[in-house]
Amino acid sequence: MPNFMVSEPLLAAKFDAVSRQNGFHASSMSEWRIWRRELQAVLRGLLGLDRMVPADLNPRLTEVVQRNGYRCERVEIDTEPGVTMPLYVLVPDGVVKASGVIAAHGHDSAGKLTVAGVADDPGVATRIATYSYNYGEAAAQHGYVVFCPDARGFGERRESLSQGADQLFDSSCHQLAHLALPLGLTVAGMWTWDLMRLIDYIETRPECRGQKVGSIGLSGGGLQTLYLSALDERVACAVISGYFYGVKDSLLAMSDNCDCNYVPHLWENADMGDLGALIAPRPLLIESGRQDPLNGSRGMANVDEQIDITHAAYTVLGAEDRLDRNIFDGPHKWDGAKALPWLDRWLHV
Repeated sequence: MPNFMVSEPLLAAKFDAVSRQNGFHASSMSEWRIWRRELQAVLRGLLGLDRMVPADLNPRLTEVVQRNGYRCERVEIDTEPGVTMPLYVLVPDGVVKASGVIAAHGHDSAGKLTVAGVADDPGVATRIATYSYNYGEAAAQHGYVVFCPDARGFGERRESLSQGADQLFDSSCHQLAHLALPLGLTVAGMWTWDLMRLIDYIETRPECRGQKVGSIGLSGGGLQTLYLSALDERVACAVISGYFYGVKDSLLAMSDNCDCNYVPHLWENADMGDLGALIAPRPLLIESGRQDPLNGSRGMANVDEQIDITHAAYTVLGAEDRLDRNIFDGPHKWDGAKALPWLDRWLHV
């Protein structure tokens, strides 16, 4: 018997009626430039980037540990007045000059610990084994200078409701969203801002000065890489894993996903394929597991539709070789089969 009191069918119909009003439909480079400028301006406003307040970076080195093939520096930078972002910087042994790569983490990660491969905690080791989560460490061992930050609400940046030692793998996205949304801010916007400030810091590092910057991430780290790459053209190459699908199937129908995914008025303007089109013509690799439940009820069809939108932009710009996919048989995890070769191809030229 149908439940006539629920609103989900009506909201799904509203999505169909109003979604993607600023979606990608350009047929020439000049049309793409106009579209990109307009959607980027809209997106900055929706995320709340126009309300962010810059601060001097004031970088502080607090710890150095030698690990397998690289040194791990703990650094703090200020991204807004009174807001500090701790991060690990993984510097390969003997490196003189190398491209910097941001390795953004997702949920269930203990923040920067998993991507940096700091597996002293047994739970971190378990998650690395389950999700192949130490892709930042792998990139450092491959020769890149890797920056692994704590996103707001994770690791050392958990808010007051998620600070117990037994809550290391929790996040405070829900609390952050409740604090931010009434002020015209968003969790995704704060993450994007912090990564933009991180690029400012990367540009000061002697090992990276003058080199290209890449960004990689799984799940919520894919979210961070998607928004950052769409809005900051200093990202020269991106790898997005487990976060590229149509929002109707994956975020509207699956509305119990984390608050960080939800930006007021976003879906009226764009879907994920449109955000991917903002990255064009810069190199973008999209990684998807066939059994990833976040793809939604239609599975890879929901991913393919968004890839098609992004591919149309790369085609218009004559840059089809700069968009690639890695589809693997597996669940929600980092596969990485093409990731390092992709970075090598585009960051070393």
